[in-house]
Amino acid sequence: MTPISRTPRRILRSGFTLIELMVVLVIIGVLAALIVPNVLDRADDARVTAARTDVNNLMQALKLYKLDNQRYPTTEQGLQALLVRPTTAPVPPNWKPYLEKLPEDPWHHPYQYLNPGVKGEIDVMSFGADGQPGGEGKNADVGSWQ
Repeated sequence: MTPISRTPRRILRSGFTLIELMVVLVIIGVLAALIVPNVLDRADDARVTAARTDVNNLMQALKLYKLDNQRYPTTEQGLQALLVRPTTAPVPPNWKPYLEKLPEDPWHHPYQYLNPGVKGEIDVMSFGADGQPGGEGKNADVGSWQ
């Protein structure tokens, strides 16, 4: 036989059988079933960490506001007072922009602001994934008192 006639047989014999492919797919499926739940839990943890970071940044901007103006913005003036000079009383005497823009929480809800606060002099908080006060786990509030 010539080398040319052997080549087609080698091509036919090289490759994967259906059984080999099924075994690989089952292994991939088992690995995915073990790994995916752990990765999804990490996403919720990352959102909570991002919310805590945003709350801390907002608190720092509010402290600068108080340092310049001798008081925090009122609840009615809200966090918007960090972006735009309030026109309602008490109008801050030494106002300047404290943030370029207000962040949304990681669940796409606005951060809440209270003056006077329930848990501190002022409170800045996110209501968590459900957007409602209270809750547990990913629905728990993330606030400046934590």
